[in-house]
Amino acid sequence: MKLKESETIEFKKSTAELKEAVISITAMLNKHGRGKVYFGIADDGKVVGQNVGRRTIKDVTQTVVDNIEPKIYPKVETRKIKGKDCIVVNAEGSDAPYFAYGRAYMRVGDSNKQMTAKHLGEQFRNKKYSWEKEVSEKTLKDVKAETVRLYMRRANEAGRIHFKHTNVHDTLKKLGLLSGKKLTNAAEVLFCDPFMLEFQAAVFAGTDKITFLDIRSFKGNIFSLREQAENYVKEHIKWRAEIKSGPRKEIPEIPVEAIREAVGNSLCHRDYSNPKGNEVAIFKDRIEIYNPGQFPDGVEPEDFIKGKGHSILRNPLIAETMFRSEDIEKWASGIKRIHDECAAAGIKVEFERLKTGFVVVFHRPKWEEGEGLAEGGQKSKVKSKVKSKVKVVETIAQNPSVTIPEIAAFLGMSIPGIEKIVRILKKEKRLRRVGPDKGGYWEVND
Repeated sequence: MKLKESETIEFKKSTAELKEAVISITAMLNKHGRGKVYFGIADDGKVVGQNVGRRTIKDVTQTVVDNIEPKIYPKVETRKIKGKDCIVVNAEGSDAPYFAYGRAYMRVGDSNKQMTAKHLGEQFRNKKYSWEKEVSEKTLKDVKAETVRLYMRRANEAGRIHFKHTNVHDTLKKLGLLSGKKLTNAAEVLFCDPFMLEFQAAVFAGTDKITFLDIRSFKGNIFSLREQAENYVKEHIKWRAEIKSGPRKEIPEIPVEAIREAVGNSLCHRDYSNPKGNEVAIFKDRIEIYNPGQFPDGVEPEDFIKGKGHSILRNPLIAETMFRSEDIEKWASGIKRIHDECAAAGIKVEFERLKTGFVVVFHRPKWEEGEGLAEGGQKSKVKSKVKSKVKVVETIAQNPSVTIPEIAAFLGMSIPGIEKIVRILKKEKRLRRVGPDKGGYWEVND
């Protein structure tokens, strides 16, 4: 089995690289609270061995203790690996941020990056307090017992929780959501209805926020907010019907699973100390799902799409609870899942870092121009208006009494788009209406 470096494992050929090893330990502690360094293994995983003298273990231990602040006291031992002596340094700590030789580092993949002032500030704030672990002003009486019961049913069915629900107090205690006998902020967000923040949703007439057609403000616990926001999007996107030999199939312009994942992640990973709410904005050409929680420094959304990103949880209690009920997949898979769902459907999606947070942008296909329509699904981009006309003619030829709204529903196009195509076909004398709108029929002229 080939040995590999990771975010919690570092290889050094010898103790000649002791200073670099101390930096690696600091970076791993700041990222994960633990880490191991092996002396006697090359970067490529080849075991070369380490000479261990009478003072070697003591010198390594003393160097780590003397040059990391706050102090840590690692376990340092000699271990045989593939028949050769190696030194293993095992360090743990929960007092981040840690500094090596006066500087703070963060582990990114198998490398160490010096922490920015912004990230360092976040570490100090997190050290001072964790928002989700703070005591809430709500009490056990404010908890929605039915929400807890439904949550436990999903978690049990998912096989991620193996104890049964008895009462609210005992369940929240086992979930780690109580501080003594009091609710934490995490418990309030998850199971009180409503909690302090709102989810804003709006439909805009164009591609900017000048004119809105509809605007809503949702309240409730995190599970309720997710459902309300998802339903809002599903109600305001375009759907088309696919009718083949089997049952009628409704196909959305944006994959529902991608929307669900984006809404869930926006609620799970937001900054709850920020009073600004989450937002869904539906424009003519795109849908934006925003959360006021900035993307972690040192990584990019593309890293997660490629499967190289590592989970950095802003709200670990909330994330762990939602993971157990399969409301999210915890291990850094959300962005990749959204990307893959959209890629399979031929939909462009972007992930944008903002100064005030993070936004997922779904680009809406132009179905009225035939874009995104393909036999059997939504996987190609047919931009030709000629093909749209052909589809309309074929639909009418098969059912001369079909109405324009029925054509629009069948092809997944807008009624104005069908009306425009019909006008063109009439002008080209390829189509003629016989009789009134109700009770009449179409004639197709080849």
